Amino acid sequence: MGTFEEEFEYVRGFVDRTCRFLLLPKKIDLRGAGNFVREGPSIIIGNHAGSYKDVATMFRTVPRMIYFTANRMIFTRDGASELVLRHLHRHMGRFGGFLHVLLGPFYRFMVTYVSGHIARVGTIPVDIYGSKRASILSCQEYLKAGRAVVALQGRGRVFPKDPNPYVKEFRRGVSIMAYNLYKERGLSVPVTPLSIFGTHIMWGVPATVKVNVGPPMFIRDYWSGDEGSTVEAFRSALQKNVSGLLRASLGWEAPVKPARRFP
Repeated sequence: MGTFEEEFEYVRGFVDRTCRFLLLPKKIDLRGAGNFVREGPSIIIGNHAGSYKDVATMFRTVPRMIYFTANRMIFTRDGASELVLRHLHRHMGRFGGFLHVLLGPFYRFMVTYVSGHIARVGTIPVDIYGSKRASILSCQEYLKAGRAVVALQGRGRVFPKDPNPYVKEFRRGVSIMAYNLYKERGLSVPVTPLSIFGTHIMWGVPATVKVNVGPPMFIRDYWSGDEGSTVEAFRSALQKNVSGLLRASLGWEAPVKPARRFP
């Protein structure tokens, strides 16, 4: 087996077609694309309220090879099938279970294909209910290799009772990664904040997905000498920035030219 980049070439066409299908019939309004870091280690952090549609949006907008931390359940057929069923139940209640049965052959094909090829698109399998330290160390290895890691924050859905239903409170993982690499290697990894709005709208319903990308942020600008206070200051700043980007996107008027898949 070759590198992730070489393996990705085998499924690039399928990934592009699949992402288009998962976002059907939505359009993407991307602003701030010039803020993406196009080479070298990078972390992209954003809110996660649209389940698989957020992932599809990232593949459609980020102009380089990206690597996701992914629930290890999707690497097996049974685990991926269970996640699909949960998603349908959450959005459609009992009818979701009926739809899962009705479209059984299609879902079985998709689940088998995805679970068999997911590693080829650069995903980093993690146990979302297990050790966070193991996930952080895995991501750090990808960053040391000069790759771009995407760390979406949230559970992939809207939380109506939260102060900000679309931006779940950020975890400390990204800040810890940035802290460790700066302290141990002097590597100040750029962390690019972005917001996504519109992916929470059900598949098949027309909508505009608004993606607002901010300038990269660096852990060195929040360095206090103490790990706890530095990590917390950076985590808080990242969350505040993403929340601000989302609020700004809500004021956009006419959508700009839809984003295309970069070569």
